[in-house]
Amino acid sequence: MEEELGLELGVSPSPSRIGSAHSCSSLLRLEQEAKRKKRAQQQQRKAADIMPVGRSSDDVLDLTKYTKNQPWWRKLFAPNSGSSAEKYNVATQLAIGGATGWCTGFIFQKVGKLAATAVGGGFFLLQLANHTGYIKVDWQMVERDVSKAKEQLKFRGSTTNQLTPEVKSKMDEVISFLKKNVLLTGGFVGGFLLGMAS
Repeated sequence: MEEELGLELGVSPSPSRIGSAHSCSSLLRLEQEAKRKKRAQQQQRKAADIMPVGRSSDDVLDLTKYTKNQPWWRKLFAPNSGSSAEKYNVATQLAIGGATGWCTGFIFQKVGKLAATAVGGGFFLLQLANHTGYIKVDWQMVERDVSKAKEQLKFRGSTTNQLTPEVKSKMDEVISFLKKNVLLTGGFVGGFLLGMAS
């Protein structure tokens, strides 16, 4: 029986131990030692899967096994993640896009209401302060400054129809992402509109 126990635990029994009776503590010690060896072997196998034996840490590794354990958001939004159509089915893409779109739309709606209230309230307080005489607004100066700003905007709009290279490259990246992930984008737009409506 003791010999069978030793073989099950992965410990080869020594000839002196086969004939002698083991105490409970020695059996527990043997069992713990067997478990430690098994854990060490599993860790070595995992390490060999990630970095095969014979390779140094400077060599290039194939990280496909490593990326399988990464969270979905890193796979989805990594810089060179490619199309989500290659990684997820249609329902998952629509669900992810819809959920993020709804959250964005809901927050956008709440922040928009708050900003509109703040701007409108500030304008109302300025008008009230002007009417009661606490402040005096030089409306001719305001009108002059607004007309100057309009002229500058017209001038800049007519001379610079070309986008800067940085803006153009970012626009190309966004358009490329949207083309590669049509379902995700569609889900986002639908979710955004629902979030704005709720």
